[in-house]
Formats: sequence, C-alpha cells, structure tokens
Amino acid sequence: MKLKIKQKILLEHLNYVIRGISNKNLIPILNCIKFELTKEGLYLLSTDNELAIKTFIPNTQIENIEVLGEVVISGRYIYEIVKKLNNEVINIEEVVDSQILITTDTSSFKLNCNNVNEFPDIDLDFTETPLIIDSGVLKTTINQTLFATSTQESRPILTGINFKIKENIMEVTATDSYRLSKKRIKLNSISKEDSDIIVPNKNLFEILRLIQTEDEKIELHIFSNKVIFKINNLIIMTRLLNGNYPDTNKLIPDNFEIKINVNLNNFFNAIDRASLLTSAEEKNIIKLEIKNDIMIISSNIPEIGNVEEKIKLNKKIDKNFKISFSSKYMMEAIKTFDSEEIELSFNGEIKPIIINYINNDDLLQLILPIRTY
Repeated sequence: MKLKIKQKILLEHLNYVIRGISNKNLIPILNCIKFELTKEGLYLLSTDNELAIKTFIPNTQIENIEVLGEVVISGRYIYEIVKKLNNEVINIEEVVDSQILITTDTSSFKLNCNNVNEFPDIDLDFTETPLIIDSGVLKTTINQTLFATSTQESRPILTGINFKIKENIMEVTATDSYRLSKKRIKLNSISKEDSDIIVPNKNLFEILRLIQTEDEKIELHIFSNKVIFKINNLIIMTRLLNGNYPDTNKLIPDNFEIKINVNLNNFFNAIDRASLLTSAEEKNIIKLEIKNDIMIISSNIPEIGNVEEKIKLNKKIDKNFKISFSSKYMMEAIKTFDSEEIELSFNGEIKPIIINYINNDDLLQLILPIRTY
C-alpha cells in the first residue's frame, strides 16, 4: 500500500473511526484501524466487536494512489501521529517487515503493522429497504431519551434505548426504572416490517457524536442482531441487546387529578436554585407544593438551611397538593423540551409525574416521586 493524502482529510476520517476503538479492550487487534486502499479510494475500519465504524475517502480527495493494498495499524498511535503533523501532504507506505512508513517533508515515523487476517470480518451489507430519517430528527430524539437509560449492568436491557417501528411511526423509549422518556416520530416512509430493537446507550452516544449536521438523510438498516446507520460515506454498525424491553405504556396514566401549565424557564430555574440545598447522597430531593394558584418549590438540609421558591400559576387548583422528587431527574427531563411552557400532570404524591408539551404528546417524560415520610 502506498499513497499521498492531505493531513486534514485523513485526520477528519480518523476522527470517525477512532471512536470504534475501546481503551478497555484486551484483544490487541481490536485496538487497531484497518486501512484498505482500492482504485476507488481509501476505506478505514475499526471495531470492538460491539460497534463498528467504517468511512470512505474517495480517490478524488487523495493526492496520489501508487500501490493498492491493506494494512492494520494501532489506532491510537496512527491517530496521534496524524493529529500532530502539520497540515500538509502525508506519505504512507507499507515497507518490509510488516511496517508502515509515515513521512512528510520534515517528519518520519515507522509503525509496526498487525496481521490483516486477524482483523474481524465485519458484515456491513445493507438491507434492500432501509428506513430514512433526517439526521436532525435522530439527533434530537437520542438527546431527548439517552439520559434516561440505566448505567447499572445488573439490568442490561435498561442500558439501551428501545426503538419500535410500525408502518410510519417510530416510538423511542428509555428508562432506568426511576424515570422514563418516550418520543414518537412520524417517518417520511412506511416500514414494510415491524421492528422492536434495543440499541446499547454507549453506542448511541458515539452515533450522536458522529452526526455532524442536521440536514442530512440517514439510512437505518435493521437486522435481527444489529442495526447499521449510513450517513453519506460513513457507516456505523451497532450490535443489539438481547431480550424483551419492558412494557412501559402501562406506567403512563390515562387520566390525571391535577394538570398545570408552567413557564419552562421559570420552573427550571426555581428547581435549579432549590437544588443548591440538596445532596446526591439524599437523592437531590426537593418538595413541590400547590396551594390555590401558587406553586412552592423547597428543599431543606437541617445542618445547612432551607430554600423556598414560589411560582404563580395561571389557574387555581381545587385542593392542596404536595409531592417530592429528584431535582436532578426533573431538570434533566425539562431540558429535553424546547417550548415556552410545559404541562405537568399529577395523580397523588406517590404516583408518577408526567411532563409533556401542551396539547402535544410526541414527547413524554415520567419521573417517579420519592417518599419523604
């Protein structure tokens, strides 16, 4: 393999595939990047066997292709070398003794290569009828749900996001059993087959970071054990979690005793200030009370002090009401909305709190209350 390529172009694509390498992987070959040079251009591929990232640099963006071939190089070393080189043309050449020579006018590096045959054979073939989704919609959806997934490996199913697709509706759900986030999306195309898959949160986090713009079309190729995201010349494959996702619809009430509309910024800021006198050890508990047309948000640490915030409501509530919850969970849920006002729904002090857009149930956040007695 022998080619010349601009540092800026190669680094851009290395920035993609470096995310497919895990620092915790004890298998040396999985810490590598595969370079495959063809007449059409240069393919870069990385994988940790759970996530695979492949990108393509067309020959029109390569200064010179002299010898075709493929090599497998330590990902971290090649990435750091290219990152620190000046923005100029880089010469990359495979030399004897399984080494790669990387040179510019002023720098020279030699790196040992790994055995190409040891690199995993990753199947990145596509389905005939992928789902098409706007990159901005997918990015927003992941942002609105990813935070609610569990970090506890004791319940691995909850460390993923559930994607249910039926005809032209995609329902995306995440929960850690203390809170729940649900988003409904109307797709531009109709799926020929229903899908019910669970994508690991750590892989979705990387996909989120790889979505560069919000005006592209993303292809979703769904299989029984994996899903492939195709964004132009970038391909991302993630394995799926095995198992059945819990039926979360039964957690969401149909009717509510109290519904109130609040200004999002005022509500968020009040909780934010009240949370100053909470502690993570005590689950960041704050109390919300409603008395007629006044909402009172308060917190108390006996050793330090207390805080009380008041928000005037736009209507009177017939009965007094109080409930306690995690300020951290509430603020994370509120931040997913982009409207001036939101709707809060309650069914008593031990029943879930529901947060919606007003007159729109496309996005729902659920938080379980915390008993304080």
